[in-house]
Amino acid sequence: MSEKKNEKANLSDRRKFMRTAAGATAATAAFSGAAKGAAIDPEKKIKVGFIGTGGRGTGAAAQALSADDNIELSVMADVFQDKIDKSLASLGKNEKFKEKVNVPSDRQFVGMDAYKRVLDSDVDVVLLTTTPGFRPLHLRAAVEAGKHVFAEKPMAIDAAGVRHGYETIKMSEGKPLSIVAGFCWRYSPSRIAIYKKIMEEKLIGDVVSLYATYYSGHSKPHLAEELRTDGMSDIEWQIRNWYNYTWLGGGGLVEQAVHSVDKIGWVMGDTSPIRCRATGGLAAPQAGGNIFDHYHIAYEYPNNVWCHLASRKTPGCTNENADYIRGTKGTAVIGVGPDPYIMDNDGKIIWKYRKPRTGEPNMYQVEHDELFQSIRTGEFINDGPRMMHSSMMAIMGRMSAHTGQEITWDDALAANEDLFPAEENIDWKQSFDVQQVATPGVTKIEGVG
Repeated sequence: MSEKKNEKANLSDRRKFMRTAAGATAATAAFSGAAKGAAIDPEKKIKVGFIGTGGRGTGAAAQALSADDNIELSVMADVFQDKIDKSLASLGKNEKFKEKVNVPSDRQFVGMDAYKRVLDSDVDVVLLTTTPGFRPLHLRAAVEAGKHVFAEKPMAIDAAGVRHGYETIKMSEGKPLSIVAGFCWRYSPSRIAIYKKIMEEKLIGDVVSLYATYYSGHSKPHLAEELRTDGMSDIEWQIRNWYNYTWLGGGGLVEQAVHSVDKIGWVMGDTSPIRCRATGGLAAPQAGGNIFDHYHIAYEYPNNVWCHLASRKTPGCTNENADYIRGTKGTAVIGVGPDPYIMDNDGKIIWKYRKPRTGEPNMYQVEHDELFQSIRTGEFINDGPRMMHSSMMAIMGRMSAHTGQEITWDDALAANEDLFPAEENIDWKQSFDVQQVATPGVTKIEGVG
């Protein structure tokens, strides 16, 4: 983004974010969670609004519709009509949803402000599954509208968005609202079981180190430039290729490997790392975009505990999504083999997760089951503080890798990193020059290093 555009975005204070790490931390330091409230009677239909109708969003919609017997998808919004059409066609193939999808054309909204039409409707719950850059804006609007929320990860793509998100979560405190995060591993029965063994029962003793991997191929390769039609604006082209632009997706670390970051946060009790050091780069440039395709992040915690994450998005290489958690008495291994297990220091397996005979419940479905159960019972859930914390940990790692600098938690949270353009400045037809691919040792972020 040009210096002139950055200046305009900063002056507009478009997201009214808190500008200090202390402010963001204080916003949730004593967070009391959601309030109990009136349950929605089983006889009353729960209405769902759907914002961001791509593949992951359509999966979330299917899971929402499977989570309750008396539910209806009634409003949809996206910046592309073809995405809405494709999503409806996909949902329509499932006989279970035949009577649960009721979205006529007059309740299909298209455009940059289409989310407002959903929130202005009479829906009870909204699914926020757009490209992540829009998440802070949409989460704030949903809380202000008093809607229950399912928010896909990550919750922001830059430090400014995280500060804004923390403020939104503080606003939600004590409200009779459920906010469930798309950090799906927290809803996995096998992961819950092993983390209980580690954190509560201390089966591996004190945690002394962690090594997490997120090795895979490209998730969404950038479209070839020749596919860009005449008259297609920068904004439209970049949104169609959102994964490959930091201002929209945050990059592979923030958008996908954030799951592994979240598991690091989980085992460390969602306390903040002291600092991190990171490396990264772009080994296999694509047709466009400005993201890295590999990272290694080392997070330092008290007592010389270091948690490492290795992330790579390169075809033709070894794939693995695993966690190796080392303790004074043994090691927990997750993602190697079908079930998590724990072995002692002699290599003997002393605990292994045992699946039910029917198989382990799908974690994506579990998170929606719990969301809608909370709405029916009035025992509301608020994942707010931890979902913002994990998002910030990933952003912190990207900051360190992109600049080549060691960075403390407080400096990362307070940094003047604001990649997303001012809302009032986003025009579907506008030109928009993104930052170049970062060069460690050269790229600067104000407040870092």
